Amino acid sequence: MKYRSGKELRELFLSFFESRGHRRFPSFSLVPDDPTILFTIAGMVPFKPYFLGQKKPEMSRAVTSQKCVRTNDIDNVGRTARHHTFFEMLGNFSFGDYFKAGAAPFAWEFLTEVIGLDPDRLYPTIYKDDDEAFEIWNKTVGVPENRIYRLGEEDNFWSVGPVGPCGPCSELIYDQGPAFSCGRPDCDVGCDCDRYLEIWNLVFMQFNRYEDGTMEPLPKKNIDTGMGLERLASVVQQVEGVFGTDLFRPLIDRAAASLGIRYGATSEGDMALRVISDHFRAVAFMIADGVLPSNEGRGYVLRRILRRAVRYGRMTGIDRPFLSDLMPTLNEIMADPYRELVENESLILQVVEQEERRFGRTLEQGTSLLEAEIDSLRRKKAETLDGGLAFELYDTYGFPFELTEEICREAGISVDREGFEKAMERQRERARTAGKRHEGASDKSLYEKILEETGSSDFVGYTEEETETAVVALISDGARTRYLDEGTEGEAILVKTPFYAEKGGQVGDIGKITWEGGEALVTDTWPGTEDLPVHRVKVLSGRLETGAGVRAVVDGRRRRRIKAHHTATHLLHEALIRVLGDHVRQAGSLVTPDFLRFDFTHVKPLSPEEIEAVEGIIFETVTDNIPLQVFFTDMNEAKKLGAKALFDEKYGAVVRVIKIPGYSVELCGGTHVDATGDIGLVKIVKEEGIGSGLRRITAFAHAAAFSLFQEQTSLVTRLAEKMGAGETEIEEKLQSLLEERKALKTENERLALGAALAKADELLEEAVEVGGVHVVTGVFEKTPQEVLRQAGDHIRQRKSPVVSCLASVSGNEVTFTVMADERAREAGVHAGMLAREAARMLGGGGGGRPDIASAGAKNAEGLEEALRRIPEIVSEQIRR
Repeated sequence: MKYRSGKELRELFLSFFESRGHRRFPSFSLVPDDPTILFTIAGMVPFKPYFLGQKKPEMSRAVTSQKCVRTNDIDNVGRTARHHTFFEMLGNFSFGDYFKAGAAPFAWEFLTEVIGLDPDRLYPTIYKDDDEAFEIWNKTVGVPENRIYRLGEEDNFWSVGPVGPCGPCSELIYDQGPAFSCGRPDCDVGCDCDRYLEIWNLVFMQFNRYEDGTMEPLPKKNIDTGMGLERLASVVQQVEGVFGTDLFRPLIDRAAASLGIRYGATSEGDMALRVISDHFRAVAFMIADGVLPSNEGRGYVLRRILRRAVRYGRMTGIDRPFLSDLMPTLNEIMADPYRELVENESLILQVVEQEERRFGRTLEQGTSLLEAEIDSLRRKKAETLDGGLAFELYDTYGFPFELTEEICREAGISVDREGFEKAMERQRERARTAGKRHEGASDKSLYEKILEETGSSDFVGYTEEETETAVVALISDGARTRYLDEGTEGEAILVKTPFYAEKGGQVGDIGKITWEGGEALVTDTWPGTEDLPVHRVKVLSGRLETGAGVRAVVDGRRRRRIKAHHTATHLLHEALIRVLGDHVRQAGSLVTPDFLRFDFTHVKPLSPEEIEAVEGIIFETVTDNIPLQVFFTDMNEAKKLGAKALFDEKYGAVVRVIKIPGYSVELCGGTHVDATGDIGLVKIVKEEGIGSGLRRITAFAHAAAFSLFQEQTSLVTRLAEKMGAGETEIEEKLQSLLEERKALKTENERLALGAALAKADELLEEAVEVGGVHVVTGVFEKTPQEVLRQAGDHIRQRKSPVVSCLASVSGNEVTFTVMADERAREAGVHAGMLAREAARMLGGGGGGRPDIASAGAKNAEGLEEALRRIPEIVSEQIRR
């Protein structure tokens, strides 16, 4: 069998089936157009509508090498030779064309004649009662009867998920030889060891399974096959598992160089390198396909994978972001054909480094807390970690629950998942309660009943700010009422309304409702249900009755300010894309009369120059005074126009398009200005991070921007007067004051360091000798950690072997700085563990490296006793 690279194998597969009438498709995105699954988990996922008969395919045969992500076996990644999260699935598909009699010979020909696998080492497996498949393998292909294995549903019945297309399958197993065997006498096809390796799964897609478990035949019989490129490469390249292939080994070697370890030196190091190489591949491809870290959905999976890789890196001793070191190697291996890696390299590197730094800061704290709890459980001879603590690790330290489970599993401890879920639900409930926008709003079922009874309430506010209408329903304290008297509050539903109901980030309108003999304020408007705007009203005079004819009048000045801010968000969105790149996507917005808030995907703060560039683009568009084009169309036509849409928003068959000719096109149901010049000045006042890969801009437009300009001008004038300088001299005067302050600070630090070093000399005289190691302890008042480190360095230079544990007290807070010289470490002293123990005695935590560490606690009581125990702890470390 000839050696072939992974790249060669991929092309051989695609070319083979292309020559046999299959249309070659490039890999589809890892993010599927399928709400039932988070990621593309198999090659058939993009073709699912064809298998279900929902769409008619343009071709009857297809072939792909599909990017896939699966995390169901993530705990086994690195432990076995064949598990990984990201992989390429080679697949050929038939949509009502050939079936079993075509698929089996194709597979056999490719493996034995094109690749050159020994046919005597190939074993087909079939579903237990699939006699048709048996006949094809035995009679058509020519496989001896004793090499065809019948297995049950677990092995030979495949489905894309709990519901959807499914059917019996036939696997091709390759005997890698005795060297890969578990050694058991009964080792045979079906054994969990690596000798009999599944190469290819041929799925005979015949059924559609529903939620109740019933299955019905698909409109047409289809073929869906899947063969892992990495696994095939391991066989062809004759290496032990996927991590030895040219698709992985260069990544492992690069990771080893970054970590300063050697692959093959230790089992722990080898596992770390395998986890890191696999997880980085997955992370890079997920980000390239638009997934960003978050605390839910796809983003949570990405964060979990990335943080697992970081943890394994930390376990080898590295304390800096390192995953980005692998990017050039990944590009060398995979950029052909996956150009998205190169096109999104900057985004990948930014997201990965940001997540590494963020998680690195909390990992040590969380790990210390978890390890302390595990130690406590062991002392109590308990076997389960409290679910509430697991939630605290998740909520406070950013620990994915699965990471807590993994660390505990390594220590022989289980985790109370039910308790974790209950704590999570309590938090969700608190969030739901805090997020209720309209106090006193009626139960939604009441609105639904009103909608059924009265029909929808037409919104006429796109073209009108006031209209003659009538009251169809009134609500007070959550119940229907015939009237609302003067001085009372309630909810009103009208036949038609010019009031915009809060939606899509735009706040609801306010105004008034008048009728003969009365008037009511409208203090808010929101959607009770789809097509049923609800008005919060306060009756100022008269009685508002059901059925009354009224005049509804929107607060026009406020509406104009809202419209200006809403159109400004469209200008901002497009300007951000032009300045920062196509990865920018809207993630949320809030449009009010006084400001706009716009959330978007981007991984780092905007520079002043970038903000100025964004503002400049908006300014030019405003001054061009471009008339807006607003129209309704269908979704397909909107997509052809390149309209931007919110990913999570649900759109109907007909969509409303806001087009600024020559600038942008977006789907939007909000109210907008007639031309960009109506917006007036737009000024960005704040740019901040709100989550990993998410930024937020707050900006003022229209009258709010003008007011800001006046306020800032007035502020500059007042500052100039206070500083005794002209308005153009403020910066120079401020710089002079800052330099003066810096000089005073430097002098104070010099004096503080001198005092600390003098005290260090005194503490040296009082050092306790334990097992030949000098132990120095002492308390300092409100001393910066950097000064304590310099004092510790001073001590290390004066004595050896020596370990120092210096505490700084500020109020009731204590900070420990622990340092051990080389000879003390050789004797068994570990600064990180010593710092952790010192803080733990005061209810705190921390840790660090063997030579230097820090820890803290918020309870200074008992500090003297804790320091008295330091020599005892050092003695225990030395005895170990």
